[in-house]
Amino acid sequence: MDIQNTLIIAFIGIVSGLLGGMLGLGGAIIIIPAMVMFLGYSQQMAQGTALMMMVLPVGALAAFQYYQKGFVDVKASLIMALFFIGGSYFGAKYATDIPQLLLKRVFAVMLIIIAAKMLFIDKN
Repeated sequence: MDIQNTLIIAFIGIVSGLLGGMLGLGGAIIIIPAMVMFLGYSQQMAQGTALMMMVLPVGALAAFQYYQKGFVDVKASLIMALFFIGGSYFGAKYATDIPQLLLKRVFAVMLIIIAAKMLFIDKN
């Protein structure tokens, strides 16, 4: 890996870390598109790399900050984690077998739907 790619990867890491700690986003919204656009990774390579990065307890310090301030529902997080294990296994199994273009388009549509709902639907 050359120095330019190493610097790009480091920049993606710091930006996604800052946004992850501040807004709770990072992997899907920042890291994966950045690796595809700036490093030329395939959609599957970007998703796999982001998931491998998150295997380590990268969110532990940020989550601990939220926990200390009383902003963590421990029971809900444990239930989601339990079901996330199965869902992520089968989701990855499926994603690695479908064409990259289809996966990239499904990914983009999901981001658009989520962004539109958050932007235009205010229930509070």
